[in-house]
Amino acid sequence: MSKVRTRFAPSPTGRMHVGNLRTALYAYLITKHEGGDFLLRIEDTDQERFVEGALEIIYRTLEKTGLIHDEGPDKDGGFGPYVQSERQAQGLYLEYAKQLVDKGEAYYCFCTKERLETLKSSATTEDGKEIAKYDKHCLHLSKEEVEANLKAGIPYVIRQNNPTEGTTTFSDIIFGDITVDNEELDDMILIKSDGYPTYNFANVVDDHLMEITHVVRGNEYLSSTPKYNRLYNAFGWDIPVYVHCPIITNEEHKKLSKRSGHSSYEDLIEQGFVTEAVVNYVSLLGWSPSGNEEIFTLDELIKEFDYHHINKSPAVFDMVKLRWMNGIYITNMDTETYYKMALPYIKEVIRKELDIKKIADLVKTRIETFLDIKEHIDFFEELPEYDISMYTHKKMKTNEQTSLEVLKELLPIFEEQEDYSNDALYAALIQYVEKKGCKNGYAMWPIRTAVSGKQSTPGGATEIMEILGKEESLSRIRIAIEKLSQEI
Repeated sequence: MSKVRTRFAPSPTGRMHVGNLRTALYAYLITKHEGGDFLLRIEDTDQERFVEGALEIIYRTLEKTGLIHDEGPDKDGGFGPYVQSERQAQGLYLEYAKQLVDKGEAYYCFCTKERLETLKSSATTEDGKEIAKYDKHCLHLSKEEVEANLKAGIPYVIRQNNPTEGTTTFSDIIFGDITVDNEELDDMILIKSDGYPTYNFANVVDDHLMEITHVVRGNEYLSSTPKYNRLYNAFGWDIPVYVHCPIITNEEHKKLSKRSGHSSYEDLIEQGFVTEAVVNYVSLLGWSPSGNEEIFTLDELIKEFDYHHINKSPAVFDMVKLRWMNGIYITNMDTETYYKMALPYIKEVIRKELDIKKIADLVKTRIETFLDIKEHIDFFEELPEYDISMYTHKKMKTNEQTSLEVLKELLPIFEEQEDYSNDALYAALIQYVEKKGCKNGYAMWPIRTAVSGKQSTPGGATEIMEILGKEESLSRIRIAIEKLSQEI
């Protein structure tokens, strides 16, 4: 058996869509599981869709996600160039297209745009576009007519010559054997009028020349696969193993689109997700591990991944589950890495001279994304407006009146307190509780509410006071006393 070789062949058209990241990940895992090679090939034959800076995004995303290619534009493994426009400049695709013409498997088409418009049928695709099937008009041109048209400089394309009778069967690892009627196969364009190959044709030629053994792509390409196979057969080339992955939908079971706000890798990173969590989660969008474990490092995925366990049914991008998984990664993150990542988010909110590290420690196990930090810590910067009804807590047996009493009794204690460490403050509170003969929460709840102004906080009353410091803590307690006194 030949060495397993897979490729990721993105077009430089912008940010990397989650679906493209999954394709890259699955291709990487398949080949690394077998000790093979992972190639990066840039498919830039559609010049109209080219986006400046997109190539850098591709390199950056692969590097950050750990999907390091063995060969590519920057790593020549002997199968280059790895950029299709560079391969096209060598006349590579036109040469192979002409071979098919000589074999009768392709032909020159000189039809004008106006004539092609007349071929549109009443049938439409799901998005309402009309379907046009070419009628093989130019297949019947004589050799002399073709040569005369070429000599006259008449614009042309080269089309695949597909049969109109019989059937074509192809095999996919996920979907098994699929048979289609040949009358459904359009004579797809191989070489466009600008001399560039189409995506479909360049793929077949490049995959063969680069000795790709396994082709991983979305199942939207299933319908084109019979035409690919007819090209392989026409050339007498081996057909690769096909792995067509299920589409990824949102929670409403609609195709994941850019409008969702989380359709690309960079979208997710900007929303406070961790790269390792994103990669882990994307691996589960269509693939099921053998056991119940769902948290995997990239190395563990390489060992565990079996592409035979990829599902047919659409994969739902569940933001709730991704947030849950991301929270686990944040909780398990080493202190130094976590602090480095959390710091920019904390500094967006906190401008006062406070202990940032202690604030970071408080929220680590309470957030699911780094963007969550703001809502957990904003009260440190400024006491929010709050309703005194927050002082009422059935479980703690507190209300506005009891809270006012506790705050008035604790204020002089905290005014006299010199040591504002958490331990010292907690000890002072416990001493007060024991003397008053009440439960801890009876005193803790009013204090925490007073110093935070929030229903829930990432730390207890004395942890918050330690970070705020004596002056700010006392100021907030006095504000609470005044607030309660005026509104009761």
